[in-house]
Amino acid sequence: MNKILVTGGAGFIGSAVCRHIINSTRDELCVVDKLTYAGNLESLQEINGDSRYRFERVDICDGDEIQRVFATFNPNIVIHLAAESHVDRSIDGPFNFIQTNIIGTYTLLEAARLHYADMSSKKRAKFRFHHVSTDEVYGDLTDMKAFFCEGTPYAPSSPYSASKAASDHLVRAWWRTYDLPTIITNCSNNYGPYHFPEKLIPLIILNAIEGKPLPIYGDGKQIRDWLFVEDHARALYLVATQGMVGETYCIGGNNEKQNIEVVTLICSLLDELHPRKDGKKYGEQITFVADRPGHDLRYAINAGKIKRELGWQPKETFASGIRKTVLWHLEHRDTWCKQVQEKKYSRERLGLGGVKG
Repeated sequence: MNKILVTGGAGFIGSAVCRHIINSTRDELCVVDKLTYAGNLESLQEINGDSRYRFERVDICDGDEIQRVFATFNPNIVIHLAAESHVDRSIDGPFNFIQTNIIGTYTLLEAARLHYADMSSKKRAKFRFHHVSTDEVYGDLTDMKAFFCEGTPYAPSSPYSASKAASDHLVRAWWRTYDLPTIITNCSNNYGPYHFPEKLIPLIILNAIEGKPLPIYGDGKQIRDWLFVEDHARALYLVATQGMVGETYCIGGNNEKQNIEVVTLICSLLDELHPRKDGKKYGEQITFVADRPGHDLRYAINAGKIKRELGWQPKETFASGIRKTVLWHLEHRDTWCKQVQEKKYSRERLGLGGVKG
């Protein structure tokens, strides 16, 4: 049985990992989350009350508090997911991304290093610091036949991806310099239940059923590899518990789609599952807006390494995953979705496509 500390566990991907840990393993779990606009304890409601779960409202930049959590919970695995992750927000205000993604990661690494130094040799053998990153650190792919892999050179395009690239480098440095047992994963765009609605897929679903415009950047031909969040959660747990120290694993869904394809498919599903009362098609709500500065054209991941070495591959196709996602949003429109939408943020100007899920 492991004792797993998950940062950012009230977020989209983090909450999926936490639900997987409690529902599918015997491990103990401690969630650390600052509960910013994107953190929501409702996403952890189904595991709340489980004796193996505890929650700490802590900023990962607060070194004293982070060290307290390490000392009281005594984890042998850290899965670091806490991050500012929206490209548009990073363009408008990069400071929070530098603070959380770089300083926050440094603070966690130092706390983990001190914790690791105090562990017995037997317990050290099981310790892992798993840093969860993004394929956006690699820039974009101009060769339509090429794929990102673990050896792809870094070429970040936005303040967000640059801050994540910096955090990846810090993690590798703590492995090489201090022998801290670290692992890095770089994932493609996630989608699924409990997704904060500034991102493309939940934004389109909710805007559509509310009769609002469905905004798409540029011509909508930006290509992303889409990964169902529950498949990603399985992969992250597998890497954290069985991955090789010092290694990087790329995690992708093998589902390359243009943004306009994604939006069109969502509209077709809504036409089937939740028809407009006026008899019109949801596709009529699609609008194109000016493209974002530095917008990457294509991301695509070769996930061969994690399949070969750890036996992981996604269970969901995009067709099955997006249907589940649309159905979930329809079923939770008046509960989780409504509660999140009442938070103070502008859904109209965010999530226009091509952003990290």
